[in-house]
Amino acid sequence: MKARVLCFMLVLLAALSDPAWSATQGTQQIQVRGMTRSFILETPDSPAAGPMPLVLLLHGHLGTAEGALGLTGLPLPLSAWVPIVDREHVLVVALQGMEGRDHHTGWHDCRQDATVTPLTDDVAFADEVVKRLVGTGLADAHRVYVMGMSNGGMMSYRLALEMQPTPAAIVAVSASMALHSDCHALPHPVSVMIINGTGDPILPYGGGKVNVTKQGHHSGEVVGITAVRDFWLHWDGLDGIHGMTGTFPHQAASGKTEAVRTIWGSDAGPQVVLVTVRNGGHAEPSLKFPYGALYVERAGIQNRDFESAEEAWKFFQDKRTK
Repeated sequence: MKARVLCFMLVLLAALSDPAWSATQGTQQIQVRGMTRSFILETPDSPAAGPMPLVLLLHGHLGTAEGALGLTGLPLPLSAWVPIVDREHVLVVALQGMEGRDHHTGWHDCRQDATVTPLTDDVAFADEVVKRLVGTGLADAHRVYVMGMSNGGMMSYRLALEMQPTPAAIVAVSASMALHSDCHALPHPVSVMIINGTGDPILPYGGGKVNVTKQGHHSGEVVGITAVRDFWLHWDGLDGIHGMTGTFPHQAASGKTEAVRTIWGSDAGPQVVLVTVRNGGHAEPSLKFPYGALYVERAGIQNRDFESAEEAWKFFQDKRTK
């Protein structure tokens, strides 16, 4: 029942918006481990000369690639990437998750104890998509980035650990890392931005059980967000570095939420950024794409102080792998 309610909220209750869709969209398919996988590629109407930066977008549990890009008629916050495509001459690919054991779409992230996730090789899927776009000369292999929401954010962490070629940076929103993990980490630094609300009723900021469970299935347990931060600080060799903290300018629409950002490391990378949304819920902060009242009632307050996609691009644009 909870899963059906959340699906209804995600698809039907996002506030209507009218962004300028100008990038060129195209759906493609690719064979991965004997399965046909699909993705939507957004390219600039006037592509830059030479390979371009590539951003992989990962929707949440119950979501779709179309929904992430605002193609269902009710744009969600990730669809703020569409105008960035033309403005910044960047490629954006929305990957489509597969149906899981709970009969809803999602990703095979690192949660070993979750029975809702599909048994698909989503790392291989991302690898093959990147290889295709790099191989055709469209994408720059040194400027591959990942952004995911919720289950997609947890999958972003998996891609940071296992993907080849290594992404230069990831952004995970309303997501955490598995307490009981089946991931296999590869030894390379990855810049990471973490965006989480302290009032998230679905994915507890302090860790514990993920609270979206269909009867007969489990969503597993995650560690707290401070533990996620500490993991990546250690992984990127930033232990003991003093972080620089600041607060986003507060907008009246944000209500009782407050977005606080702490940065470790430099733009040249590796870099770790933690955006803690005090009193914030299970939602991407957004200036242009507010969620509806029923979503807020079930998933907590959405912060309105900044546009998550724009902050992600600011974070990504200076990051490169060697």
